[in-house]
Amino acid sequence: MNKQFADADITGNIIGCAMRVHSALGNGIQEVVYQRSLEVELQESGLAYIREHEMQIYYRGRHVGTRRVDFLVEGISVELKAVIALEKVHLAQAINYLEAYNIQTGLLINFGSIYLQYNRLTNKKYNPNLVRPTQ
Repeated sequence: MNKQFADADITGNIIGCAMRVHSALGNGIQEVVYQRSLEVELQESGLAYIREHEMQIYYRGRHVGTRRVDFLVEGISVELKAVIALEKVHLAQAINYLEAYNIQTGLLINFGSIYLQYNRLTNKKYNPNLVRPTQ
């Protein structure tokens, strides 16, 4: 199966999980509650995931820091927000993480608005041949 199609199926499943959470809880709750609830849905869906996965950030081959991604689901970065509306800075941040981690596909999901907001993201700088130094 083509990786792009596989990623689309996985992101669709993740968005479905997020929709179930938002339907049940609505908006206006702390981000951590949505994160825990999404974890329950991901478990039920059978998707392989890591919650709050610490990722190394490299600059010119040197380790310069770490950051935790909310979820890494089947190789897809999932960043959660609980704000009234997503802003350009949230989108830029999520894309920056994809580039820093060399992850091909990501999702930015916002539970804070009346309707669930989400953006599928693609890392245009993704390099499948890039080998990261070991941690």
